[in-house]
Amino acid sequence: MGFKLCSWRPLSPLPGLTRRLPFCLQRPLFDVRALLCPALQRAGPRSLRRLQLSMTVLALEKGFAWPPFSRGGKNAGSRRRSGFLTLVLLVRSVPEGTEMFEVYGTPGVDIYICPSVDRGRERADTRRWHFDAGSEIIVVMNSPSNDLNDSHVQISYHSSRESLPLAYAVLYLTCVDISLDCDLNCEGRQDRSFVDKRQWVWGPGGYGAILLVNCDKDNLNCDERDNCDQHVHCLQDLEDMSVMVLRTQGPAALFDDHKLVLHTSSYDAERARVFHACGPEDSCEAYRHVLGQDKLSYEVPRFHGDEERFFVEGLSFPDAGFTGLISFHVTLLDDSNEDFSESPIFTDTVVFRVAPWIMTPSTLPPLEVYVCRVRNNTCFVDAVAELVRKAGCKLTICPQTENRNDRWIQDEMELGYIQAPHKTFPVVFDSPRNGELQDFPYKRILGPDFGYVTREPGDSSVSGLDSFGNLEVSPPVVANGKEYPLGRILIGGNLPGSSGRRVTRVVRDFLHAQKVQPPVELFVDWLAVGHVDEFLSFVPAPDGKGFRMLLASPSTCLRLFQEKKKWGHGRALLFQGVCGAQPVNTISINQVLSNESLIGYNKFVQSCIDWNREVLKRELGLTERDIIDIPQLFKTERRKAVAFFPDLVNMLVLGQHLGIPKPFGPVINGRCCLEEKVRSLLEPLGLHCTFIDDFSSYHVLHGEVHCGTNVRRQPFAFKWWHMVP
Repeated sequence: MGFKLCSWRPLSPLPGLTRRLPFCLQRPLFDVRALLCPALQRAGPRSLRRLQLSMTVLALEKGFAWPPFSRGGKNAGSRRRSGFLTLVLLVRSVPEGTEMFEVYGTPGVDIYICPSVDRGRERADTRRWHFDAGSEIIVVMNSPSNDLNDSHVQISYHSSRESLPLAYAVLYLTCVDISLDCDLNCEGRQDRSFVDKRQWVWGPGGYGAILLVNCDKDNLNCDERDNCDQHVHCLQDLEDMSVMVLRTQGPAALFDDHKLVLHTSSYDAERARVFHACGPEDSCEAYRHVLGQDKLSYEVPRFHGDEERFFVEGLSFPDAGFTGLISFHVTLLDDSNEDFSESPIFTDTVVFRVAPWIMTPSTLPPLEVYVCRVRNNTCFVDAVAELVRKAGCKLTICPQTENRNDRWIQDEMELGYIQAPHKTFPVVFDSPRNGELQDFPYKRILGPDFGYVTREPGDSSVSGLDSFGNLEVSPPVVANGKEYPLGRILIGGNLPGSSGRRVTRVVRDFLHAQKVQPPVELFVDWLAVGHVDEFLSFVPAPDGKGFRMLLASPSTCLRLFQEKKKWGHGRALLFQGVCGAQPVNTISINQVLSNESLIGYNKFVQSCIDWNREVLKRELGLTERDIIDIPQLFKTERRKAVAFFPDLVNMLVLGQHLGIPKPFGPVINGRCCLEEKVRSLLEPLGLHCTFIDDFSSYHVLHGEVHCGTNVRRQPFAFKWWHMVP
């Protein structure tokens, strides 16, 4: 009889075993069959020989184990592990006359017999087993060895015609526990013990390690983001990294001729970096760069005995060609034989997912408002400051020396965040528009716990649609039976199949790759500027879905004007009281309604908005009750649409406080009828409307209040890893 050390394979649950599938034992220390079988054949059927094999190493397969800082804790889970060894009885190698066999193990070694393919596994006991070709012996060890070769398995071969064994063999075993651990984020699972670190599973019952892109700048003395070099410049930088712990249990003497190697692929090394804590953890010099880009493997010195700590930082967000998954491996190598190359015995693997960049809708509470001070917008800035005061959030003013008279701060950047179980921080997405404000996100916003990301096309394909007034996100919705707990990104483009303007591909690819807010592309090429914020916005609501979508509506405006004319107010004038360097001609309701060209063009505009309305209803799961039509007229410039009067939906939403462009509509009985209409639509929702004069400072330049401001908001309470994309 001989032995063959087989490759590992899934086992059905046995008493005392974990339910996890074992990892692959890629190659044994030596070929058991090659050493044992010839000797047994030479021994002959009547001879009794004891064959001793010097050592076979088993590696314990681990279940779930966390946190790295202690062996206990609520997330520790079960630490029960098993090392598996499968032995196959070969007909051609057994002593002649073998009819039965017995198998014994020392304490701590569990043995199971699989007599044939048709029968299940049974625990070995003192009885003899009938020999069948292909019978399997499963050897299991549940704890690491204290010394080399301190456990063994003995098999004896018997014939009914002999009282003594025909032969027997002893296989000496050393079991070592090797595990690469990280926070698998199992809060949502009832059973945290049985998870597969090699997998990353979405959903409330899912699990998997999470990695942040370390794109902030914790050390203000550095010029670059934290992940732009191979050094830890301050200890705060470690808080943005994920901890990975290599644990080993077993005889220390084993590592005299075995070594542990941490490694990753060249693909993953371009997207993450690993530091090893090689000394006192309160010193930046203790953190050695060991994996990433030009370093694919690292022989791990055992500085701290049975536990070595590593810190992992992300280098790249998910994007085209990168799903966000990164794997790290630790392999135990046998280096005991000088005549052979190192041979792998066991590999443990963990998989991280890089946290996506997440946008925040206007319905989330505001934290900080940004606005530019330029030469002619002092009153506008003062009005925004007063609104911010009422909303109880922070105001940051970009001075003219930094904005160089570029007031369109909404177009320059979008403020979102990234999140892991251990850390959340905001990240500014810098648009490729690159106006005079292009340095502001990097030089003023990037800093400690405030990250930065950008996407630039390799050619000159940037258009007005690449400004981030054309980048919005809905509140959480359910559409077509699918939940979108973080909402859906809304970007503007052209009609399907047409050749109009679109957002540049690198930005579209980036947004799609984040997965958690699947983008919806709307039709905006009919607009001169071409931004989604020119015809839609979202406000909080106390009922229904928790929000209302506001859509610009020429038909609603024309009905309002017709109603006012019917009641004898046809001579009421628009644009009365407008102040500015350029005089503005007033126009009456009668003149608007008699302007066939204007009426006809607004019917076209309404058809474009209606097309988007149907897309939004379908993709966001909205009904007419979720939509409020806001009166608005447009006019044509160079065959594209611009707002006829200040665009009312282009508003600043700060909780219950709304900063709405002052429309300078027809004044009837001392009140603007457009303002009164908007109040009647929004104030029943508990919203407070403040109309801000942006006519000469923004409107005449084809922008409004929303275009001239930007808001950092609270992150979602919902954790992105609990959703199923």
